[in-house]
Amino acid sequence: MLKLEPLQISEIANFANENIKLHDYKLDAEYYYQSLPLCVIDSVYSIGVKYEIVKKTIKNFCEYNDLQIYRNRIKKFPEFNSQFSVSDFVKLYGNKNAEDLANNIFKNRQRTSPTNGILKAEAVVLFMKELYAENINYFQDLDNISDNFEQKIKLIKGQKSGISLQYFFMLAGNENLIKPDRMVIRFIENIVKSQVSQNDCQEILRNVCSELRKIKIVISPRKLDNAIWNFQRNQR
Repeated sequence: MLKLEPLQISEIANFANENIKLHDYKLDAEYYYQSLPLCVIDSVYSIGVKYEIVKKTIKNFCEYNDLQIYRNRIKKFPEFNSQFSVSDFVKLYGNKNAEDLANNIFKNRQRTSPTNGILKAEAVVLFMKELYAENINYFQDLDNISDNFEQKIKLIKGQKSGISLQYFFMLAGNENLIKPDRMVIRFIENIVKSQVSQNDCQEILRNVCSELRKIKIVISPRKLDNAIWNFQRNQR
């Protein structure tokens, strides 16, 4: 693991503070999904693609099922009876052909990998079934997830890195995790002039958040990650 010097962490914090509006930063709409299954769909489909495609995939699924996509941007989770649950998804699509799901409902035939990857539609179903097996149906159930859940998800083809899983927990409300994608890596590398791995990013952003608190900017790793992602994608 790359160990950055305190001065390098300070450089990242100062650059972020000077170039990104971090004070009272508001998360993007996808951090306020109405139902937990949408977090799964987003996290699986978002790896390695432009996010506009993911948004369209979510929209397709919600239109097909007549579902609300987002809740109001508040931290409070929606009431149980207003959420489309994991069990709802499994009952409807747990035994559905992945090709049909990809073609007619998600309308997205992307695979988890161009080499021997499975349809992302299939990966979504497998991810959802693991949640169902844990009796996790709603946002409010996530505190009860078992220690074995992470390893089970990583056994799904294309999920070994754990990035989708981290992103799922971020979307579902975990403030301490990040999604270490190429945008975040590029942001850090441009400042420290060193190569940074996906595994390095979590600790680096956590340390940057601590550094920012010294100048009265209180922001979670999740929000900092989202702020950096938005800043970086606009650097054309």
